[in-house]
Amino acid sequence: MNDHQLIRYSRHILLPEIDIEGQEKLNRSHVLIVGMGGLGSPAAMYLAASGIGYLTLCDGDQVDLTNLQRQIIHHTESIGLAKVDSAKQALTKINPGIDITVIPQRIESAALRALLQDVDIVVDASDNFSTRHQINQACVKYKKPLISGAVTRFNGQVTVFDTRYSNSPCYHCLYPFEGESDDMPCAVMGVFSPLVGIIGCIQAAETIKTLLNIGDNLQGRLQLLDGLTMSWRSVKLHKDPYCMVCRNA
Repeated sequence: MNDHQLIRYSRHILLPEIDIEGQEKLNRSHVLIVGMGGLGSPAAMYLAASGIGYLTLCDGDQVDLTNLQRQIIHHTESIGLAKVDSAKQALTKINPGIDITVIPQRIESAALRALLQDVDIVVDASDNFSTRHQINQACVKYKKPLISGAVTRFNGQVTVFDTRYSNSPCYHCLYPFEGESDDMPCAVMGVFSPLVGIIGCIQAAETIKTLLNIGDNLQGRLQLLDGLTMSWRSVKLHKDPYCMVCRNA
């Protein structure tokens, strides 16, 4: 790192769990974020500020006025822009020293598989079951850690799936294909705006911890947040021995 980077990341470097070696690892890391909405906004902003050297942003939507209540990476002037372009502009202002690649389309299985070969970790900030399952399948196939979050109404959840470890469950263990219901979008359900910030920030924290292998991440634990009472509940997750996605991983 040069002198400018040493100053920029000095508060990380002061942490013995991170230090210069850890910060340099973050500077070399490549994170894929799928979804530049409510969860992807804070996750991307903190990962950029923290010095993740390479970010790939995937989202096929454009910024809409209704997004601005919770998707804090976007601004009124961004309405009509592709979300990934709006996000790149904001992230570049936060940290011009990182590389950002944008993919302005909904990512599908084949493209995901190609992308995952070059990334270190995936942040799932998507908003539908189909995309989540495709992300999970690709992460299992290429053994990439998956940082998963979701928010509806006043309820949030976050966990880590890391099938680099044989005992780790995957997203399909928690939500099998046959058990899912139809997706209900925010336009119908509504969403409490600060809650996506809380969950998205935790996704950023778990991403950094997993990259650096520090502390205890949320692998094997699903954290559930009731935003009306601000009460947390932790649920242990176990690998499903009959899971059709990860049983042979």
